Amino acid sequence: MQQDIDLPFCYGENTIYVVGNAKTQQNNPITIQFGQFFIGFVIDRETGLIIQCDVSATLQTTTKFIRSLFIGKNIKDNAEIVKQEIESRYFASSQKAIFVAYKDAQKKFSCIQKGIQIDLS
Repeated sequence: MQQDIDLPFCYGENTIYVVGNAKTQQNNPITIQFGQFFIGFVIDRETGLIIQCDVSATLQTTTKFIRSLFIGKNIKDNAEIVKQEIESRYFASSQKAIFVAYKDAQKKFSCIQKGIQIDLS
C-alpha cells in the first residue's frame, strides 16, 4: 500500500534524475564552493524531455538562466541547439562546463535507456 507523501511537488513515475558533471576554472566561485560543476536533470524516461534541472551555481540568477536553456529541450536530440544557445547567450567562465555537464548527462541517459549500468561513484 502506497503511503501519501506531503511534498511540495512530486515528479511522475516516468521521470528519472540524472546528474552531469564537469570541471570549471580553478578561480571560478563554483569550483571554490562545490569543487566541480554539475547539473541535475529531471527527464522523462521515454521521450527524453527535460522537465526540470538545477545547477551548482553561486547565484540564483545563474541557476534560473541555466534552467531556461534546458527545460523543454530533449536530452537526446537537442545537443546542437543547446550548444548554440549556451555560446550565444551565456557569457561567464562556466560556459564550457555547462555544455560538458549536459553531454555527460546525455551519455548517462543514453546508457540508462539501453539498460547499461552507469558508474554512480
